[in-house]
Amino acid sequence: MTHTGPSASTCSFSFRSARPADGAALWRLVQATGTLELNSPYLYLLMATDFGGTCLLAEQDGEPAGLVIGYRPPSEPDAAFVWQIGVLPAYRGHGLGLAMLQAWQALPANRHARWVTATVDPDNAASQALFHAFAQRLGTTLKVQPHFTPEQFPVPHPAEPLLLIGPISRPQ
Repeated sequence: MTHTGPSASTCSFSFRSARPADGAALWRLVQATGTLELNSPYLYLLMATDFGGTCLLAEQDGEPAGLVIGYRPPSEPDAAFVWQIGVLPAYRGHGLGLAMLQAWQALPANRHARWVTATVDPDNAASQALFHAFAQRLGTTLKVQPHFTPEQFPVPHPAEPLLLIGPISRPQ
């Protein structure tokens, strides 16, 4: 197998919360992953502006390499929800996704969450494996429960069960 891009093990990544000016970069990153559902540029601008503290950019030499977009659900104050996570193709397969989840969970806005949640299509083996590895790294469990059904979407869409990772020990 030939790897055409830099590996996570040979690159130095920095992780930071999103800023309002990052909205367009988030949209471009989601588009460039080629695997994530692309939403309106306005939505990514809102996420970077209003939820920047719960969104993460991974950068290598100042250039975006990956992202985690999430928020703290108002009705679940002990949870932090991962909405989208993506790694540019050149950086896949080298642990960046797991490193991003750990950095995202450690952000000031997320670090006191006792649960990390996400919805994932059961056929998305890469995301399933990533979240299982994340739960294992945290030393906690991952439970799956029904959440979004195909009938709830206005267009054809697979079911997206809810992944519940936790409980997570709070930092002292």
